[in-house]
Amino acid sequence: MDEIRSHIEEVARKAAEASGRLRVLTDDAVDEALREAASRLEHERDAIIAANAADVAAGQGTLSPAVLDRLRLAPARIENISSQLRSLAELPAVDPLISRDHAGGVIVEVRRIPVGTIGANFEARANVAVDVASQLIKSRNAGVLRTGSAALRTSSTMIDRAIGPSLEAVGASAEAVGIVRVPAREAASALVSLPHLLPLVILRGSGETTARLGREAAAHGVRTLAHAEGGGVLYVHSSGEERLALDLIERSLDRLGVCNRLNLLLIDRDRWDALSAAATERLTALGINSSLPPHEHPIGHEWATDDEHAGTVTLAPVEGVSEAADLANRETSGLAASIVASDPRAAAEFIESYTGTGVFWNETTRLLDGYRLFHAPETGINIDRVPGPRGPVTYRDLHLRQVVVKPVGADPGR
Repeated sequence: MDEIRSHIEEVARKAAEASGRLRVLTDDAVDEALREAASRLEHERDAIIAANAADVAAGQGTLSPAVLDRLRLAPARIENISSQLRSLAELPAVDPLISRDHAGGVIVEVRRIPVGTIGANFEARANVAVDVASQLIKSRNAGVLRTGSAALRTSSTMIDRAIGPSLEAVGASAEAVGIVRVPAREAASALVSLPHLLPLVILRGSGETTARLGREAAAHGVRTLAHAEGGGVLYVHSSGEERLALDLIERSLDRLGVCNRLNLLLIDRDRWDALSAAATERLTALGINSSLPPHEHPIGHEWATDDEHAGTVTLAPVEGVSEAADLANRETSGLAASIVASDPRAAAEFIESYTGTGVFWNETTRLLDGYRLFHAPETGINIDRVPGPRGPVTYRDLHLRQVVVKPVGADPGR
């Protein structure tokens, strides 16, 4: 453990030392770094795919099909990651000045400044290393990335061959975004125990692991942005169109190993018999199992993290909007819920009653994604019920508020 901690401290210290050059880059230089990273990902495609193939081969027999699907990279996925980087480069930088006022003979400014150096612990998903790194660069934060052995070859190759060189190309240091080279699980605990080097750590992964790391981080005085639990809810109101409901069911299950997929299908009781039969038929055609009442599991059980039963959706009847919203609030993670309804009053009531991170009307919860909603790859989706960034966390959220007080006339040029 001492060797692991020393390794992470070294990576974090180098990132912190490199953060100053990253922080003073111009907006144009930041965006050029992102475009350069996109080009390098494409240029290094063969090396990245080879590293990924080695990761996938090593996971055969030990990782579930759902995890392997999340891990596996193909040329089209690399092109998609590159496209997202180029889109991110086109987005405006965060305005450092939030507000400006006069008070008691002085100028009071409220500014946004980068956190400094941010840690990130994430699951075996090939795109996450680039997603997080790009948000750090866009927000001018340095960082330390850590993933497990399943994705370490892929993640390291993308950082070494694309992210690091792109930073050097614009005058920053490749060490501004470091990656932990040790696959041991103890490395995650070490990552959340360095408040002076990594005051904030992004946590992604299984609920149990993320919850444990969150507790360890709190004990060390490290703040976290956690993305652990998920599971989308689709509620079909009595006024909902069956064709639309079935279409949303299908669109919500294009991928099974993601947090915002359909997990729980609620149907008004007066439509239950016909719609549950139609929904079950559609699910079966998609190769998905239907968990029907009486349930032997918690109704909000997240199937995406249940490797043996990922291809499952829970169905349940409800008495109306109030019960549907209450059940979604009480029994699920609070990630996202959608209502299928032609009655705008029912939709409005559901939207006002649901307290989760994202709520949708006649749309799929799969839209709760940083790139789809805000055109910026996300570091994760935060579902905390406290003030701070909630929902898809992007570069716009990775800043601190700073109050600056100046004498009137101290900066006449502004």
